[in-house]
Amino acid sequence: MFRRRRREQPEKVAAEVPAAPMRESGPWDADEPHPDHDRIDLGGLRLPHNPDFDVRLASVGDQHVGVVVIHEESTLQLQALAAPKTLGLWDEVKTKILQQLTSLEERQGPFGVELTGEITAEGVTRPARYIGVDGPRWFLLAIVHGKAAADDDAAEPFLAFLRDVVVVRGSEPMAREEPIPLRRPNEQASQGDDRPGFNPFRRGPEISEIR
Repeated sequence: MFRRRRREQPEKVAAEVPAAPMRESGPWDADEPHPDHDRIDLGGLRLPHNPDFDVRLASVGDQHVGVVVIHEESTLQLQALAAPKTLGLWDEVKTKILQQLTSLEERQGPFGVELTGEITAEGVTRPARYIGVDGPRWFLLAIVHGKAAADDDAAEPFLAFLRDVVVVRGSEPMAREEPIPLRRPNEQASQGDDRPGFNPFRRGPEISEIR
């Protein structure tokens, strides 16, 4: 008498690897868990909506190289750059800034070491605050000018804005310190390879307003 062969049990499905926990705040990388809410999509940057802020693209020629956020008497300038896989750029960029702007000094801030002080441009002296954030294969430089650079209460709306920025690095090869491409909302990303460099010592080049 032949016994009926017991049906083989299907292999147990491997336990799913739990998703990485969400950090308390950004700036976020597009590929990491982050709050899912509507943002202004500029290609390489996704910015939170804030009706109190005037958000503009900063351009050199026909290339969008950064963002300027205006609130009351202050501005926040954002620039996203490609970075190496293993090393961040902030230490290097910070050293370069200090060499050219000797009036700045280091201090500890909510995003780590930052630079603060006063700078003079075109005969006008005003407070400035430089914040650098190293992410996975990207670097985000935030420069605050005006009252918010010296007054913590005035700076808080800008810091809250910065904490909710999403950087979209993409998978394409990019040169070290190459600006991550930006575009107007709903505009196709530029296919050109000639992207101008970024000068963190200037307030901002030609500006086109986002409507």
